[in-house]
Order: sequence, then structure tokens, then C-alpha cells
Amino acid sequence: MSRPVQPKPAKLVIGLFTGHTPLLQTAIEQMKTLFGPIDLISPWFEFKWTDYYEPEMGGNLYRRMFAFSQLISQADLPDIKHQTNRLETQYSVNGNRQINIDPGYLLAERFVLATGKNYTHRIYIGKHIYADLTLVYQNGGFQSLPWTYPGYAEANMQIFLSRVRNKYLKDLKMDGTP
Repeated sequence: MSRPVQPKPAKLVIGLFTGHTPLLQTAIEQMKTLFGPIDLISPWFEFKWTDYYEPEMGGNLYRRMFAFSQLISQADLPDIKHQTNRLETQYSVNGNRQINIDPGYLLAERFVLATGKNYTHRIYIGKHIYADLTLVYQNGGFQSLPWTYPGYAEANMQIFLSRVRNKYLKDLKMDGTP
């Protein structure tokens, strides 16, 4: 019989993409207010894998990733997704988002994103939110899955997430988490 145990805390990672970079600093400050200090910030990643967002957000989209200092409970992901949805709505113009904010968490063995959209590989985690297993960590690196969004499958993204993973492992040790 398996015995339930308390899950390890997770590293909050939020991806933000926009074509309106002046909004970025204000959004970052609001995310800091909500989720605490930021440990690591990625370089800009060109958002070039899909034109899905162009009708709503326009072209020339760029993404940045943010890893937060404070570890979170994995169970907090639905609430965090709702908070980031409110920020997206706050920055909308005529019903169109100017900024897209994708929260997730990182553990030693995986990277998970939150979404409001159901799909075959997504698991319902409560409050109308699903968990998308985006990457797994095996054989010394992150591995894409058949459904991994192309931007997360790219080497530069996985290099950044590996940096986040290293910081997370140090955070666990400092926290005394086995």
C-alpha cells in the first residue's frame, strides 16, 4: 500500500509574453507583489512557433521567464493561475490581451504549467484549472513530450530551466527539505 506523504514545495516559474514591452516592468512589479522576489530572469525568447495569438495580441511577440525565490505548495497552482488571469484581464484593451502570463512550477523531476483548457494529457487540479506536464527531467536534462509547446522544447529554454532547477535544489537544501 502506498502511504500518502506531503509533496515537496515547488519553484514558481512564470512565463510572460507580449508584443508591448512597456507593459513588462509594471507586470513584473505586480507579480513581485503577489509572489515575492524573483531569483532568475531569462533572456528574451522570440515567440515564433505559432500565429495563434496574433489576432488578439498582434505580431512580434517575445517571452521572458521568471523564477521566484519563495517556494510554493504545488496545491497553490490553481490560485496562482487565477491571479495571473486577473493581471491579463487588467492589461486587456477592448477585450484583447496585451500580455499573456503562464504560471507553472518546477520540481527536480518535472516542469508543469497551469491552464484552463482540458486536453488528453492534462490533469484537473481544481478550481477550473488543469496541470500540463510540459517537460520531464531524465538522463541529466529536460526532455520534451509529444505535446510540449515548441517554445519549451527549445534548447535555450531548457538551459534556462536547468538553471532554475539547480537553484531549486539549493533552495530545498537551505529549506531543510529532504
